[in-house]
Amino acid sequence: MSTKRIQGGLYYDAERREMERRDREMIPKKLVIAMAALALSALALATVQVVFKLPKSGVPQAAAVIAERSVILVADGKSLVVTDPDGTLVTRQDNGAFISVVVEGLNRARKVSRVEGNPPVTISRLANGRLTLLDPASGWHVELTSFGAGNTAYWNWILPS
Repeated sequence: MSTKRIQGGLYYDAERREMERRDREMIPKKLVIAMAALALSALALATVQVVFKLPKSGVPQAAAVIAERSVILVADGKSLVVTDPDGTLVTRQDNGAFISVVVEGLNRARKVSRVEGNPPVTISRLANGRLTLLDPASGWHVELTSFGAGNTAYWNWILPS
């Protein structure tokens, strides 16, 4: 069965012209050129950085560790249990809040690195005020202060100032 119309007329011609215009410019040519220019610019910037061995920008300054604690984090998406490596309870929360989100990222990194079990992680407070979490088993590292003061406050349950 053919879908070709055999009727002409004012309505059919107007519909045909509208469809031709729509089919011709679904994505404007200028937008395609701009997207290609953006991609090529990003590639050029990365190439210049690698070729000329330029220093990385936006990297936090190194600082001395002023406090450190190894803990085992267990979260099920809602509740949270934090213990010392010897099994001493540090805190138990019915609402693990931001810490549970970080534990999900930690579990993903461990799965990718094929880490078995739940080894301890190290939480460190640095002299410049930053708070970091390092998982020695997978090499995963996260700057906890990057998520704002409100989320960083949850970690003060574990590593008080």
